[in-house]
Amino acid sequence: MTDPFDPHADDETQSHDTSTFHRSPDPGSPPADGASVPSEREAEGDTATFSPAPERRADWTTNRWSEPAPAATTPEHWFESAARPRTEPLAPKRSNGAGTVLAAALLSAALASGGTLAALTATGALDRPAATPRTNADPATNRQAIQINESSAIVDVAAKAGPAVVKITTEGVDETDPALEQQGIGSGVIFDANGWILTNRHVVAGSNRLTVELKDGTTYPGTIYGIDTLTDLAIVKIEATGLTAASLGDSDSLRVGQLVVAIGSPLGTFSNTVTSGIVSATGREIQTEGSTLNNLIQTDAAINPGNSGGPLLDATAAVVGVNTAIARDSSGIGFSIPINLAKPLMEQAIAGKELQRPYIGIRYEQIDAQLAKELSLPVKEGALVSREADANGDLPIKAGSPAAQAGIQAGDIITGINDTKIDTEHPLNAVLAQFAPGDTVTLQVLRGGETLAIDVTLAVRPANP
Repeated sequence: MTDPFDPHADDETQSHDTSTFHRSPDPGSPPADGASVPSEREAEGDTATFSPAPERRADWTTNRWSEPAPAATTPEHWFESAARPRTEPLAPKRSNGAGTVLAAALLSAALASGGTLAALTATGALDRPAATPRTNADPATNRQAIQINESSAIVDVAAKAGPAVVKITTEGVDETDPALEQQGIGSGVIFDANGWILTNRHVVAGSNRLTVELKDGTTYPGTIYGIDTLTDLAIVKIEATGLTAASLGDSDSLRVGQLVVAIGSPLGTFSNTVTSGIVSATGREIQTEGSTLNNLIQTDAAINPGNSGGPLLDATAAVVGVNTAIARDSSGIGFSIPINLAKPLMEQAIAGKELQRPYIGIRYEQIDAQLAKELSLPVKEGALVSREADANGDLPIKAGSPAAQAGIQAGDIITGINDTKIDTEHPLNAVLAQFAPGDTVTLQVLRGGETLAIDVTLAVRPANP
């Protein structure tokens, strides 16, 4: 059986997103229309694949600046990001499918303006009535009242977070012709003043030299500290101190409709570009070329090649996501990886540890109202541990796994982890991803009408779960 965190595992279905996505540095062919939807998902890794409607195919690109987008006559595709521009002329490439997949560095341009409004609303700033201009006879005391609005909030976010956003230039070789050099440009965000930077995996993967440019134009050579095995994230290190670091927010508290601001380097030229939008949805899943990205934040912020790896910020200028992918032929459909999924990796890096993800060792189905109705379940939310072996004969609980050692059984319903309730907004894999290997968590398990509290010590996610 596969690991719950395995992005390639064919486990549970999810009720959020129904589009098929593709992600790869080179052009790739999207899955055929009408692809079947798997019925199960592994515990820590959403892997359900969804097919687009027959009349509309989406191509995902995560932005790594490179080749021009297909002509307007080309059918829509979900794309990740264009392949990096080369330093030498490249021989024309043969198309390998209808859906061109672009690497995600430049395209995940700024996801934009949703969290600011929510933050201001929460503090009551936007609820205050505009002050009435004073009518004192002394002209010096007649001051026009200043009303706080969305525009001023975005200005403040840009001023606070802008210095923490960097441009990352990568150099490598063309995968199809090692004799040709390849260059790409993406974005990143400083999360620690001692030179620690969070970015996308697809921005730096395959490169042999990195150059990090700060907002003031200063450049530093960068090294890849680690690549995430679960999501499209990576951590880069530069030898510098006293840098401006961004503050981190809480992506779990995001609300649909709130203002968010994104900053990055679209097209690799316009460094520190600020865009804004709203949170369109949360818990989204997209299928990229060779992997699945899930639990994503959807936004209508403008995203362009070169913005991948840049931050998505709320009204307080706190990072709530990492911009990752957009739909090429769409208007306002972009995605960001929630910052809460990145926090464990950031903590491991600062502590000098290897980047690792936790592993529990089960296959499960996310419960929604429809599944509860079909299976006559006693609850409408939670995670149902699969009851039978999959098509390959793998049992729902991997032998010797943390779940097996703790006594988890097929047919159990996991309703919570520690103090977090498992539901569509907080699926099991996303909640588990916020812990580290070695952590002990308490699962609330419904079995035979009885609720049990079962402690599970998480293991290290294997390379091939």
